Amino acid sequence: MYEVELKFRVADLAALESRLAALGATLQPPVVQVDRYFAHPARDFAATDEALRLRQVGDDVAITWKGPRIDATTKTRREIELDVAALGPGAATTAQWTELLEALGFRRVREVAKRRRTATLDWQGAPAEVAIDRVSGLGDFVEIETQADAETLDAARERVEALARALGCRAPERRSYLELLLASG
Repeated sequence: MYEVELKFRVADLAALESRLAALGATLQPPVVQVDRYFAHPARDFAATDEALRLRQVGDDVAITWKGPRIDATTKTRREIELDVAALGPGAATTAQWTELLEALGFRRVREVAKRRRTATLDWQGAPAEVAIDRVSGLGDFVEIETQADAETLDAARERVEALARALGCRAPERRSYLELLLASG
């Protein structure tokens, strides 16, 4: 499965939310996500354009591998995400998985904390998700994404780009939040 995504900085959240409402989307209450990224012990993920992330949302924890981006305009990449059975409260599960990964030679790189509000809508006959993020240390962003398989990648890219235009989003940011935070020092 592939995640097809575009991300944009947001200057006017109220205008974005109004456009979403006009398209029939309903925003969900905000959640706090904390993403802990790891470096591979024998492979440079920055060079291979990959990521390994442990995400905690409340007591829910998932581990995700993101493959390299496969095109020059969107953030389309293969993604494998596995829910992690809770070993206790979310923080305890995250700590235990961190301990396991570090024991295997992975090294913690950085945490990315954000407050996220999501909306789902049917766009051009397929589901799309819009996430409005307030990222600690970076500011406000919107991510527009859909899922696709190898046969539907081109159509998915076109749908995401069309939804971005409908929301008034310009100048996509291809770097991940992790890359942006690392670049900011």
